[in-house]
Amino acid sequence: MIDHIYWKNDTLFLLDQRMLPFKKVYVRCNTLKDIRDAIKNMIIRGAPLIGIVAAYGFVIGIKELLKNKRALKITEVKRVSEQLLQTRPTAVNLSWAINRMENTFNKYKASHNILEVLLNEAINIHVEDIENNRMLSLFGAELISDGDRILTHCNAGALAMGGYGTALGVIKAACEAKKKIKVFATETRPYFQGARLTAWELYREGIDVEVVPDNHVGILCYKGLIDKVIVGADRIALNGDTANKVGTYMIALCAHKHNIPFYVAAPVSTFDPELKDGSLIPIEERNGNEVKHFKNIPITLKNIKARYYSFDVTDHRYISGFITEKGIIKRPFKKYIKMLFT
Repeated sequence: MIDHIYWKNDTLFLLDQRMLPFKKVYVRCNTLKDIRDAIKNMIIRGAPLIGIVAAYGFVIGIKELLKNKRALKITEVKRVSEQLLQTRPTAVNLSWAINRMENTFNKYKASHNILEVLLNEAINIHVEDIENNRMLSLFGAELISDGDRILTHCNAGALAMGGYGTALGVIKAACEAKKKIKVFATETRPYFQGARLTAWELYREGIDVEVVPDNHVGILCYKGLIDKVIVGADRIALNGDTANKVGTYMIALCAHKHNIPFYVAAPVSTFDPELKDGSLIPIEERNGNEVKHFKNIPITLKNIKARYYSFDVTDHRYISGFITEKGIIKRPFKKYIKMLFT
């Protein structure tokens, strides 16, 4: 188990994922600003983990407001939520977790121990995510055959969740079932989550992993070296269109061309039934300077322009199925995604 998030003495401790795999540095978060910075500045990432951290951040934000007050106005509570919601727009788990925390606050706001109630709810969100990851991984492992060579993109492991992982959780569960698996992990520019985080997680588990440049997906598929693709997700629309780390769409197109099954592993909290298709998913565009530097080292000239979209949207037509804690979702996606919420 990777100890990447824990609560102690009214403080949230987060493993700074920008420092991995060579350094383990924990960041202390005891103010709402600390939480906002941790999410926005990529100290932590991964849709489910962003939601979990935001839930704890809600507790901290309410605690700050209650220092000099006995009761809070609805507008004050909404201001805490808005500050968290503005950090990163694409991952729906963020708004899902904040809505759940707001509902808990509104239900128990008259309680003398409201902070304890809110903290328990944040912990519940955290624990449930680990349990859901484990369950969806068991379902997903049934899709994996002994000897499969699996391609994954970015990091959808324990580091991106409360624990265990989604896409990587499926791989781990298959290996626990004694299936022999080889994993190709794309490096995932510009933060190298695949090379730094995915490879590190799998290596620690004793799983055969090989890092490849992002632009090697085509040649790997062409050479017949990939049997399945499994990725995570940040938001899934009602029709199955899926937002994930930028580059996922190109991988899905390549897999489709070569008749390679392409699966998305995600908890139900990542589905957004309010959006009918992927054209409505907000796509985060980050500062182009993040492409021009790595760990403050310039890799191109200062005056050259750069662009960086954090995510892209994969059309549902290129997705073979969704792996969730409630089972495998097959076509027609819209019909079965609706059933998740009824």
